[in-house]
Amino acid sequence: MNSKVDEFLNKVTKWHDELVQLRAIVLECQLTEELKWGVPCYTFQKANIVLIHGFKEYCALLFMKGALLNDSDGILIQQTENVQGGRQIRFTSLEQIIEQEAILKAYIFEAIEVEKAGLKVALKPHSEYDIPEEFQSKMDGDLALKTAFEGLTPGRQRAYILHFSGSKQAKTREARIENYTQRILMGKGLNDCVCGMSKRMPNCDGSHKFM
Repeated sequence: MNSKVDEFLNKVTKWHDELVQLRAIVLECQLTEELKWGVPCYTFQKANIVLIHGFKEYCALLFMKGALLNDSDGILIQQTENVQGGRQIRFTSLEQIIEQEAILKAYIFEAIEVEKAGLKVALKPHSEYDIPEEFQSKMDGDLALKTAFEGLTPGRQRAYILHFSGSKQAKTREARIENYTQRILMGKGLNDCVCGMSKRMPNCDGSHKFM
């Protein structure tokens, strides 16, 4: 048990009992407990296996490579169409978690075996995503921006494309593009801090200035 997770749970009010029960179940599967991205994360040989997190309407186990699990009980959920590897098992009551304990452990052990086997999620190439018209137009008129964007890693390109296209309103898409143009020119990803780390990573303390 990790003391940082104790502190996290002590502050939780929504889904507290459910998260505590999920924690107990996962710990029985002999994974290492850490706090990453502000939530309990369970690892096997430093590889992320499953997260515990809560939302307004449900709490969940999030399997990092859930897309590779057999899902024999048909309970894994893809949060959005753009989520590729991760899959959730959602809960709305403590009783539901207790009733499914054996099933949850089976899924966790399968996820560990997936990691042992070195299996990887085949990510959809960024080229298969539609670049928003507003962003394509801006790059067509700005060679430096186009060059900088094409120099980013596929994952960073994909994150920008999804962020820009995430709004239905052209005005909002244009505003997002404008806000992140300088970051792209700096060679930074959507979630990169100026320190070079991702602002979502636990080693970045969040005190740096974001562009």
